Amino acid sequence: MSDSELEGHLCAPRDCDDLNQYLATFVFALALLQTREQLSECTRLLTEQMGNEGYLYAEIRFAPQSHGRLGLSQREAVEAVLKGIAQAPFSVGVILCCMRGDDTHEANVETVRLAAEYRDRGVVGLDLAGAEGLFPTRDYRELFELAQQLGVNYTIHAGEAAGAESVREALSFGTRRLGHGVRCLEDPALVERIAQEQIALEACPTSEIQTSIYSCYEEFPLRELLDAGVCLTINSDNLSVSRTNVRQELEHLQKDCGLRDEEVPQLLINAIQASFADEALKAELVGHITEAFR
Repeated sequence: MSDSELEGHLCAPRDCDDLNQYLATFVFALALLQTREQLSECTRLLTEQMGNEGYLYAEIRFAPQSHGRLGLSQREAVEAVLKGIAQAPFSVGVILCCMRGDDTHEANVETVRLAAEYRDRGVVGLDLAGAEGLFPTRDYRELFELAQQLGVNYTIHAGEAAGAESVREALSFGTRRLGHGVRCLEDPALVERIAQEQIALEACPTSEIQTSIYSCYEEFPLRELLDAGVCLTINSDNLSVSRTNVRQELEHLQKDCGLRDEEVPQLLINAIQASFADEALKAELVGHITEAFR
């Protein structure tokens, strides 16, 4: 297989029809991540790459239930990834993803319980990911009630393939972070609430173009979100599928959306404050950012 053919399997096209086409790109990569050794080595290589790119802290996420085709248990998948981050050249936390789907409830409950069990061993939180337009956020309330009972931090993908109602449902679960969340702009009252409560939006401009929320970077509502006082963070979504990183995302926003130089450190600090890192690490990271942009 040539490099270009491999890229075609691993990377989503710029103009996906929707989120479902974007998610289909994960199939090939997942087929290569079905053993402990594969997961550990992939995680090690990922964090090595991110360290070389200048990351000081990252929260990487994966769905342990997606790695059992050869018999690997969710617990074994989690431990394999944690083994990989143990070699990271910077601080890394792992977020475990529950998955939307027809028959995922039992596996999702196991994921929540594993997030609680490994909370002090590298796992920092929980997420809900997958085909939001096909499987409504409201159907997953029970998972986040369990997460609250177990003291697990969580973020929820919402306001991406589905609109403002999905965001409202996620907020009703008590989340303080939203994966994407940008379609909150369909409801001005919801935007005001998000700003007042300082709910963090994990925006991913390139990914949101690929999934047809926006047609180009110029359409990304940077000024609208910042002017509304929203706690905006900028993210890569998926480094390989979207072929980007946080630095490149910020460069796009500076070039195409009018992001000012003095606003960049605030976006980075927003990400730190919204992270699941402990307060001591947050203070250290904010100090690094403040010094770097002095």
